[in-house]
Amino acid sequence: MGSTQSALNFGAGPAKLPREVLEDVQKEFLSYQDTGMSLIEMSHRSKEYTKINADVQTAVRELLQVPDNYKILLMQGGGCGAFAAVAMNLINRTGAADYAVTGTWSAKAAKEAAKYGEVNLVFPKADKPGSIPDRSTWKMNPQASYVYYCDNETVDGVEFSYIPETNGVPLVSDMSSSIMSKKIDVSKFGVIFAGAQKNIGPSGVVVVIIREDLLGNPMKCCPSVFDFTHIAKENSVHNTPATFSVYVTEKVLQWIKRNGGLDEMAKQSQEKSGLLYGAMVASGGFYSCPIDEDCRSRMNVPFRVGGGDEKLEELFLQEAEKLRMHQLKGHRSVGGIRASLYNAVTLADVRLLVQFMEEFQKRHAKQ
Repeated sequence: MGSTQSALNFGAGPAKLPREVLEDVQKEFLSYQDTGMSLIEMSHRSKEYTKINADVQTAVRELLQVPDNYKILLMQGGGCGAFAAVAMNLINRTGAADYAVTGTWSAKAAKEAAKYGEVNLVFPKADKPGSIPDRSTWKMNPQASYVYYCDNETVDGVEFSYIPETNGVPLVSDMSSSIMSKKIDVSKFGVIFAGAQKNIGPSGVVVVIIREDLLGNPMKCCPSVFDFTHIAKENSVHNTPATFSVYVTEKVLQWIKRNGGLDEMAKQSQEKSGLLYGAMVASGGFYSCPIDEDCRSRMNVPFRVGGGDEKLEELFLQEAEKLRMHQLKGHRSVGGIRASLYNAVTLADVRLLVQFMEEFQKRHAKQ
């Protein structure tokens, strides 16, 4: 395997962006649309940025087929900021919320929400890491202000294959690492949010999709920058937004549209993840995935090498780096290896990774 290939980025976020988007940004960086100024120098109230702001919202609405009774917000604070914002905007309805904790990020979200109201864990703890308890075991609070879940756990590699039924209680989902990788029925949700840096852009902007009837009742302690009602009224320019991040996100969304939309993104996602999981099965146990098969993520694939041999895993990472395969180290809280297969990661990228895995096994598997 040669060492002159372009770098392969399997990072979980900030993550790989489409090459043609980066090249387009590079061309425009010094002079946006022949203005003689970079977009990052322009006022957020300029006609140029006003159009970008509108175009992002339009692209999100078109790609996800967002109904007319939903607002699309472009906010700051990352996913962690959204954990607090969701609670401060919604929990005031009854003072309580249901949380389905299936991994690291939903656990953090539940902990954050507990600062603002009563949090009910619909299952105390998953039977084992890397699983989603059967829906029949969930214990819901019918008086909850909302039901919260993380569609795809970036750290833990757990993804929901279905939309939970809530019996009319507003459903909130963190889709940071799965948004724009598949079609979803937005009408089943009260709120969807996504940090852009995993699948649709650079860090700095959070896309929030909220049903209009859920606006208008934030807690008094809610800062204006996290107030969904206020941000909607101000069309996401209450203060200076992350203009450059929004600009790049708009380009990524247009790239998705040009390349077959969500149907094609979903098709490629299945092919890429299927190839990688298939390679693990073919390895006879040298590579193993600790996640239940019915909830294995298409986006973030954690695995172990040699039964979790840490020295062997470190060697795997070292050799991968020499081949310019970057950001394969598992999250510090779980260890192992993790390959993130976002929209910008190509099938060819995954084939090269699988080729390296097969060669590594031949050299290091115990006979």
